[in-house]
Amino acid sequence: MLLPFGSPAYARRDVTRAPSTLPQTHLNTAIVTGSGGLIGSQSVRHFVQLGYEVIGFENDMRASFFGNSASTRRVTRELEEAYSEFHSLSVDIRDTAAIDRVFAQHKGSVELVVHTAAQPSHDWSAKDPRTDFSVNTYGTINLLEATRQFIPDATFIFTSTNKVYGDRPNSLPLEERETRYELPDGHRYIDGIDTTMSIDRSMHSPFGASKAAADLIVQEYGRYFGMPTVAFRGGCLTGPSHAGAQLHGFLSYLMRCTVTGEPYSVFGYKAKQVRDNIHSHDVVRAFEEFHSEPRRGAVYNLGGGRHSNCSMLEAIQLSEQIARRELRWTLTDEARRGDHQWWISDLREFEADYPGWAPTYDVFAILREIHDTNVERWTAEAA
Repeated sequence: MLLPFGSPAYARRDVTRAPSTLPQTHLNTAIVTGSGGLIGSQSVRHFVQLGYEVIGFENDMRASFFGNSASTRRVTRELEEAYSEFHSLSVDIRDTAAIDRVFAQHKGSVELVVHTAAQPSHDWSAKDPRTDFSVNTYGTINLLEATRQFIPDATFIFTSTNKVYGDRPNSLPLEERETRYELPDGHRYIDGIDTTMSIDRSMHSPFGASKAAADLIVQEYGRYFGMPTVAFRGGCLTGPSHAGAQLHGFLSYLMRCTVTGEPYSVFGYKAKQVRDNIHSHDVVRAFEEFHSEPRRGAVYNLGGGRHSNCSMLEAIQLSEQIARRELRWTLTDEARRGDHQWWISDLREFEADYPGWAPTYDVFAILREIHDTNVERWTAEAA
């Protein structure tokens, strides 16, 4: 089993920088979109260590979404310096001609496509729904069609979101407790929400709608065209390489604000809203498990489940404990439109299909690693 990010196994290696031109073929090749992002970069590390040549698509749209502090340039540069097997291309997933050229060039070697590139923010999507939809939906079908045309047997893994369910989880009969909202004992979702929850007749945000459309077309390419595809409906995906921003990347941004003294805002629900949090290492291990025995048109909820979840209040307390500093935070009365008051993923369906997988990080371990990996850099940048 691979060690988590931050362990000696993931230390930068002293190798020659990756060449600017790609090799024509490789025995095992993976394409990773959004390769400078949280899950994309973890996928690069993971599959390179498994012996893959990895082609990354990364055009740093994150910086245009959330500002330079959220740029993926630093991570991409580190990956290029660390791994001669990694080749980063500045490709926009909406560029059909560019996508087709790369897929056609490597159609004899690519066996896996990991699609993580996205506009990832619930709030940002309302500012520019056209861009949100073009990236999240058109970009996804662009990649699916290139896969179908050139590498139809390759496993296609899509990072979807629990926002496909809209605000329907807010209809659950939640009970208010001292530090969180919780379901009553015996409720059908007490172990987490499963994929039987309807995605209809609820408010999603433009982001939730664009990801739902992409999620459905990924399933359809599996069911209609018979391709091995999966949509993982993620909760809060997180980890030490997450470039957290105010509109996206909750635990990373929370710890950064705790370390630097930046103010942090909590929106509604008395700061007792609950999220499950899954480390990027555990996410990519799920990718590996699925690729080892792929299915057609699969869909799973994927998060920390009952193993790793917290309320905002609990996350703040843990961050302060780890950083040994108080967070400057304020609470507003109004929650974000369509935001979940309570979300925990039911992992049992995936665990039943892939019994070799289980989450390994809890919230404290995630926050500790985020802090230890970034504290020196964040402190220096804030000085």
